[in-house]
Amino acid sequence: MKVPLHLAKEKEVLAAGYTPVPEEEKQQALIKGIDEYRKWARSIMVMLETCTKCGACAEACHSYLGTGDFNNIPAARADLFRKIYKRYFTWTGKTIGRYIGAEDYDSETLAKWVTYFYQCNECRRCAVYCPFGIDTAEVTIAARSIMTAIGVVPRFMTGIAANMIKTGNNMGIPKPATIDCCEFMEDEMKEETGLEIKIPVDKPDSDILYIPSSADFFSNVDTMIGAAKFFHAIGANWTIPSTVLEAANFGLLFNMDAMKEQNQRMRDAAKMVGAKLVVQGECGHGWRAAKMYTEGANGPAPFGLVHILDYTYQNLGKLKLQKLPWRVSLHDPCNYSRAGDIIEQPREILKACVDEFVEMTPNRERNFCCGGGSGILMDEMMAIRMQLGKKKAEQVKELLPLDFLATPCSICKAQLPYVMKHYGMEDLKMGGVMDVVGKAIVLA
Repeated sequence: MKVPLHLAKEKEVLAAGYTPVPEEEKQQALIKGIDEYRKWARSIMVMLETCTKCGACAEACHSYLGTGDFNNIPAARADLFRKIYKRYFTWTGKTIGRYIGAEDYDSETLAKWVTYFYQCNECRRCAVYCPFGIDTAEVTIAARSIMTAIGVVPRFMTGIAANMIKTGNNMGIPKPATIDCCEFMEDEMKEETGLEIKIPVDKPDSDILYIPSSADFFSNVDTMIGAAKFFHAIGANWTIPSTVLEAANFGLLFNMDAMKEQNQRMRDAAKMVGAKLVVQGECGHGWRAAKMYTEGANGPAPFGLVHILDYTYQNLGKLKLQKLPWRVSLHDPCNYSRAGDIIEQPREILKACVDEFVEMTPNRERNFCCGGGSGILMDEMMAIRMQLGKKKAEQVKELLPLDFLATPCSICKAQLPYVMKHYGMEDLKMGGVMDVVGKAIVLA
C-alpha cells in the first residue's frame, strides 16, 4: 500500500528527538504502544468498545465527504485501531478474532495507519453528531503518538519538532531575526499612523506575555500588527517571547511528550519576564493545548491564560473603532468552536469593525474544517488537502460576494488560500480577526 506522505528518514527522526525502531521490531513496538496507551488513557478504549458503527459520523465528516474513501468515515478509521486492539488485548479477539472484527497485524497495517490517521484533521465534528459522543479525533491522536514513538512520523512533523528544539518556534526563527521582523513592523506602523507602536521582545517586568504564531512574522504580518495596535490602544505593559515565538503546539497533533515540552516553554517564558497573564495568539490547536492541557501537562500555572480574541472582546469598550465598509464572514476554526469556547467573541469583534457580518451555514460548533487542520500541510498531500477542503469551499461560495473571510487560525490561513484558488475563488481576501481589528482601530 502506497503511503501518500513523506515519512522522515532515520537521521531526521533522531534530530527531532525520537528513536526509530528497526523494521523487524515495528509490529511488536506498535502493539506495545497500544498496551501502554490503554493503561493510562482508558477513555480511548471505552470509545473503541462503545462505537456501534451506526454511521452518524459519515455525513458529518468533511474528510469522507471530500474523498469518498470508506476508511475516512470516522468509525471506519477508528476501526483500523480497534481491530488490532481487539485482537491482542481482548479475550474474544484472542479466541474468535475474525468473527468479532479483530485482525492480526500484517504487512499493510502500518501503511493504513499512516495513510488514514493523517487524513483525519482531528476536527472533532464527528463527536458533535455521534449519539454516544465518541471523539474519534482522540483515537487519531493516540495512533499518531504511538507511531511517532516507534519512529514512523511524517518529515513535515520532524522538521517542526527539530525547529522547536533549536528555536522554540515552528519556522526556526532565531532571536536576531525576530527583532529585525519586529523593527520592520514597527516602521510599517509608524509610516501608517505616525505613532511609535512597539513590539517588545523579552521585556522584563511585563504584565502580559503575548504568544503569537511564528507565521505572523512572515505570511500573516497583519495579524501581529493588529495585535500590537490593540495592546498599544489599551496601554498594556506587554512583550513577546523569543524563546517560544509560537502559539501553535504541534505536539498535540502527533506526540504528547512534545506537547508537554512546548507547554513548558510557555511557562518558562512567562516566568522569565514576570508576566501574570499569558495571551495566546491566533492558532486553533495551540489554544486547545494551552487551555485544556497546561495544568495536566505541567501542573498548576502561576499566571492567567486567555486567548487574544477573548481578551480583545473584553476590552472592546476601550477601543475607538471606525467601521470598515466590508461584507465579512467568519470561518470557525475547529479547536475554537468545538474545544476552546472561542465562538461569540470573534463575531462581536467583527460586528464592531465592519458594516456587514454574514454567517456561513452551518456555523459555530457545526462548522466544517478548513481541511488543513492537525498539521497535514505537507506539499505532497496537496491533492488530498483540496478534497478535504471541498465542504468549506461550498460554504464560502454560497456567501459570495465577500470583501473578506476572517480565518483566525494559522493553519486555516495556510490552507484556505489554496482551497479558494482550487475552487475558483482566488481573489477572495482573507486573514485573521486581529487583521480586521488592526484595520478598523483608530489610534490617537
